[in-house]
Amino acid sequence: MRKQRHVALIGTAIVVAMFATGCGSTGNDYSGQKIKPAGQAADNNGGDAGGTSRKDAPAGAMKAKLTEKLGEVVTDSKGWTLYRYDEDTASPSQSNCNGDCEKMWPPVPAKGAEAGSGIAKSELGKVKRSDGSYQLTVGGWPVYRHAKDKKPGDLDGHGAGGMWNAVAPDGNKASARNLKQLKAVDNPELGKIVADAKGRTLYRFDKDSAWPMKSNCKGECLKSWVPAKPVEKDKISGIDPKLLSTYKRADGTRQLSIDCWPLYWFKGDKEPGDINGQGKMGLWHAATDKGKKAGASR
Repeated sequence: MRKQRHVALIGTAIVVAMFATGCGSTGNDYSGQKIKPAGQAADNNGGDAGGTSRKDAPAGAMKAKLTEKLGEVVTDSKGWTLYRYDEDTASPSQSNCNGDCEKMWPPVPAKGAEAGSGIAKSELGKVKRSDGSYQLTVGGWPVYRHAKDKKPGDLDGHGAGGMWNAVAPDGNKASARNLKQLKAVDNPELGKIVADAKGRTLYRFDKDSAWPMKSNCKGECLKSWVPAKPVEKDKISGIDPKLLSTYKRADGTRQLSIDCWPLYWFKGDKEPGDINGQGKMGLWHAATDKGKKAGASR
């Protein structure tokens, strides 16, 4: 049986809430690693030797994926869900899943794991297991795959025995209650930029104005650039709530703004983390966590 997991990429709706506005307008030492990388051992789980289905394969570039029921969950590079165990500890990191437990919950090797989209490098670590091998940790929590997950997207391990949960990007238990509607994310090209609940990059438009706050994206413009919806103050991560406000558009709808600049997402971005709108027509720029134009000084 295959022991890897996955998460479905489904968006969650942003709940509208309004802010008051003042914008003139309404360690990599893996010695002792015993878990062999894929391709260096026979695949006993019916997969190919390249490691696409091995339970003990390296995690590769991990990602934060959105699910309808659990918000963001961490997956490995193949899309299999990663889990944490309540009987383990995060401070200090320690795994208490051994013997028969690890047959059902294979520990993810620390070697070969990288921080991908939506995962902060600082959240990744490793813990030495009782057999001397090193296991990957997220937010200090040892992480595992699950034997009963049959394909990427499965979440069969979540809630198992009341002790197992899909892991969130910060190491907490994945839960829709923890889903952030607006967050600062690290982009390898642009640095810290703003993304919505679906991981879409948010942009600002040079033809808009901040004082008075005004959107000049109308008509044809709105076919490609969608006004971002306001968010709840307690569902923001990495951004000063004081920078956020809302702009009342001509049709009466409210649009999220940062540092008095209206924000939009771009229909040309197909995956979370895409920045295809950056520099469009020389007028569109991803917004930084401070509301500035990303890449402006680069």
